[in-house]
Amino acid sequence: MSIISEFKAFAVKGNVVDMAVGIIIGAAFGKIVSSFVGDVVMPPLGLLIGGVDFSDLAIVLKAAVGDAPAVTLAYGKFIQTIIDFTIVAFAIFMGVKAINRLKREEAVAPSAPPVPSAQETLLSEIRDLLKAQQQNKP
Repeated sequence: MSIISEFKAFAVKGNVVDMAVGIIIGAAFGKIVSSFVGDVVMPPLGLLIGGVDFSDLAIVLKAAVGDAPAVTLAYGKFIQTIIDFTIVAFAIFMGVKAINRLKREEAVAPSAPPVPSAQETLLSEIRDLLKAQQQNKP
């Protein structure tokens, strides 16, 4: 088997295609959640905590000299990233929780009772006849 045919067999397997679709959808979903966090959640949260923007917080390790930029420890961006991650993780948790609830409701939906087989029906009739004979005995 040549390398090209092996690669083709690998690439068209269901798992690889499913994984690729999941990654693409995950990236798109990540953009939606990032927009939700940055554009919907963070503005009211920033207003609530007094307009603090953590991304501006930094410690200057070495001041700017001439054309060389200042060397800073931007711990505020790190704090902001942690807050963003926490909100994104919570949003994903709530989404997965909702999806799981829908799956449980689907699973709980009652199904039609199974139709008894011909053998079971025949055995039930025999049982009923035997019960009737025992009740008719004096």
